[in-house]
Amino acid sequence: MPDSSPTRIAVAGAGLIGRAHIGVLQRSPDCSLSAIVDPGPAAHALAEAAGVPLYASISELLAADRPDGIVVATPNALHVPQALEAIAAGVAVLLEKPIAPTVAEARQLVRAVDESGARVLIGHHRAHSPIMAKAREVVASGRLGRLVAVTGSATFYKPDEYFADGPWRREIGGGPILLNLIHEIHNLRMLCGEIAAVQAIASRATRGHAVEDTVAITLRFAGGALGSFMLSDCAASPRSWEQTSRENPAYASSDDEDCYVVAGTDGSLAVPTMRLKTYARAADRSWFQPFEAGVVGVVRDDPLVHQMAHFGAVVRGETAPLVNARDGLANLRVTAAIAEAAASGRTVEIHP
Repeated sequence: MPDSSPTRIAVAGAGLIGRAHIGVLQRSPDCSLSAIVDPGPAAHALAEAAGVPLYASISELLAADRPDGIVVATPNALHVPQALEAIAAGVAVLLEKPIAPTVAEARQLVRAVDESGARVLIGHHRAHSPIMAKAREVVASGRLGRLVAVTGSATFYKPDEYFADGPWRREIGGGPILLNLIHEIHNLRMLCGEIAAVQAIASRATRGHAVEDTVAITLRFAGGALGSFMLSDCAASPRSWEQTSRENPAYASSDDEDCYVVAGTDGSLAVPTMRLKTYARAADRSWFQPFEAGVVGVVRDDPLVHQMAHFGAVVRGETAPLVNARDGLANLRVTAAIAEAAASGRTVEIHP
């Protein structure tokens, strides 16, 4: 008879995203929270409330009771060593983005995954969004024609306590390029294909941290399309995925705003409102002609729930990771190129 017991998942990191994963596991029909790993004093109350053991390190966890899988949701600098420790023990890993703080460390992890055949899912959770799945379907269908341009934004205001709770977010290895833009890069790669070159201008004038708070970016995709993207964590604006997708009720929602507009030779799609505009006949394409306008139907649901269900299937060997370590490396290479372009003032090519 098949084993019907829940897939046991531990969560390393009791910060904001770690607590989100814990909540998802507590509601999951086929996965269960087996333990929490965090050396901080606040984790004691969290583990007690969840009714699970608390360990100060992954080493302690693995020595006491090896789970089926582990979510690594710790600060970026710990991602690679902790993932490697789990891989060495043969435990499947859901590794929060970014895959690593540097491209060199990410390559080290990718090599380890390739050599061991480890089951590693990178936590780009929007890849599991039903909205993104539908948007990709529209683009792939050819209804927009050949892709020409994409405009995007992630402009929002992070409160002061966000930085007080995680002072590392003010320092090199934090910042919105690595923490936030990397989500957008994965979305843009899903919608428009691989990114071949970038330019950027960055500023830290508003917050004055060691890392940027605002970045203007241009992109060239391998297929020839061009893109522009505005990123800021100190802009009083609702044009971010969290504030428009309605996938996370923790954020106030602006239902009439979009993050992306993907435009092709035959039409355009605004995401996440999913407003679609196309010409009735390709032969009549002209800015003098009206569009046929409609809204593509979508289901709006929490992608973290879908991601955890997928991770459970990965742990059980039922499927391959939707976002693998090489995807995580590709996303990090683009964000690193953007940081380099902002620092150097030149175009940075991204070679396969």
